[in-house]
Amino acid sequence: MKKQSKKPVTVYILIFFVFFQAISGLWGGIALIISPTGELLQLPLSFLNGTPFNNYVIPGLILLTLLGIYPAIVLIGLIVRLNWKIFNYINIYKEQHWSWIGSLYTGIMLILWIDFQIMLIGYGHYIQFIYALLGVIIVISSLVPSVKTYYLNAQEKTENSQVLLLGEKKE
Repeated sequence: MKKQSKKPVTVYILIFFVFFQAISGLWGGIALIISPTGELLQLPLSFLNGTPFNNYVIPGLILLTLLGIYPAIVLIGLIVRLNWKIFNYINIYKEQHWSWIGSLYTGIMLILWIDFQIMLIGYGHYIQFIYALLGVIIVISSLVPSVKTYYLNAQEKTENSQVLLLGEKKE
């Protein structure tokens, strides 16, 4: 797999979905924090019955940070491919740019967020299905081979690995 310099269409698709999640998470998180009763988003406090929360501040903070700010940072990395070494600490695939694994984490976190919502408050609105589907789409978009190839870190390392796999010697 060679590192690509031109962005494939699949990368733009991933960027669009991560952008959508970042905007949604930022808006939703801020709205829940400034309106802890849920009034701004038309969420009744009764949704929180049976949960450890008596208002939407903590869910809003979680939504803002994990599904708003984090995807926004990942989005910047996906677009610009900045070398922010701090994010390499959570990158379990060192041959990939940190933003690639960040997009995968974003999709997984979104799926888990919806799963926890359904466990705690039940399935109550079609929006839960839409965001669960968005999480699945982000995961699948991240795993598309052209996306994964585009976000390779070390072209030489990958080319050397392919040469070794093919049994050819480098001179």
